[in-house]
Amino acid sequence: MTIGLRRRRATGGAAMPGADAGEAAVHAPRVGNPALFGGLALLSVLVVLLDLRTGEDLRLVPLLVVVPALVSVFGTIRQTVGVSTLVMIVVVGSHLVYGGTFWDITTGVIVTVLACCLGIGACALRIRHALQIARLRSAAGALQRQILRPLPILTDQVLAHGIYAPIEEDRLVGGDIYEVVQSPYGTRVIIGDVQGKGLAAIGAGFAVLGAFREAAVREPSLTGVVDALEDAVARHNVFSAQTGETERFVTALVLGFDGSDRVEAVNCGHLSPRLLHDGAAAAVPLSRTSVPLGLAELSGEARAAEWLDFPPGATLLICTDGVTEARDASGAFYPLDARLGRWAERAPYEVLEALNADLDSFSGGVRRDDIAALALRRTTVGGLDRPMVADHGARRAAETFSGR
Repeated sequence: MTIGLRRRRATGGAAMPGADAGEAAVHAPRVGNPALFGGLALLSVLVVLLDLRTGEDLRLVPLLVVVPALVSVFGTIRQTVGVSTLVMIVVVGSHLVYGGTFWDITTGVIVTVLACCLGIGACALRIRHALQIARLRSAAGALQRQILRPLPILTDQVLAHGIYAPIEEDRLVGGDIYEVVQSPYGTRVIIGDVQGKGLAAIGAGFAVLGAFREAAVREPSLTGVVDALEDAVARHNVFSAQTGETERFVTALVLGFDGSDRVEAVNCGHLSPRLLHDGAAAAVPLSRTSVPLGLAELSGEARAAEWLDFPPGATLLICTDGVTEARDASGAFYPLDARLGRWAERAPYEVLEALNADLDSFSGGVRRDDIAALALRRTTVGGLDRPMVADHGARRAAETFSGR
């Protein structure tokens, strides 16, 4: 799922789109009805023919009672009921044809009915459990999306497009975060990645986001903002230790835009940004990279800011390691810099659309980590480097500005 490239999905009181998709996948048959029932008919014919050849010494038809149990592992409830009905007809019919004592026939019929009912019940329980897991996974992804603002975001200094694709699986969902805040000191931007996976990682990410939204407006310096984030992670780790959770650190890149041709940056163990300008794309080296948030006690150096060139018309791309660590079928990592060079002359939202599609193609649709990326460009009016005033229609203005 991408946020900011298309539109924000309003869930309201209705079921979440992710939940609907997950539930539909659970209810969808893995084997089509023609193949399933055609195979069952062929199997029944073969078993009956073999049963006729073996005679009364070895009865094979009653063995068909195991088929509903097998179908319950992968089939839908309707398919399991249909298979059970056919099996009961064949097996009970064989008992009546072969005859026998009253108790033999009765026992055979009862065993057949019970076996088919157990298969149907097992299928219903499997689907119920799968639905619960799908809803939990969807809820984890939805929670992760709800703590992040929808994109694009327009401020006085920058227009931020972005993609965000969480892994909707409870054990894999990560803590990728981003935020863009207009402050009295310019626009402050953060992108980060919480160490570890699971709902606890989302909690740590939420702690960082809350601290950033407050500190970005309060602190005059960008290093002051980062110090506030460090304190927030330290407090969160203390609380985590008290509740038995694992302490975590957060890699983060914090940027400050003041409307000039330069960008202030404080890198806390995160990936370097990429600059797309004049038809070329290149990583921007950061010489003052410090330790991730939450690990300041391990370093004797205070975090320092540095300045990056951000010329008019350039796009600054920042992302999490879900992009650079995506793998193809052979295990090779995604060549981000090589691919960005192909799209260097495109608009920011076009770069992100191409990146998202290319990542999906490269990984074969199998993603092992959350993906977050922001494409930042200076806001201009009439081709001049003048700030565009943001208002309550910022989102609409951003889409107009970007040509969507």
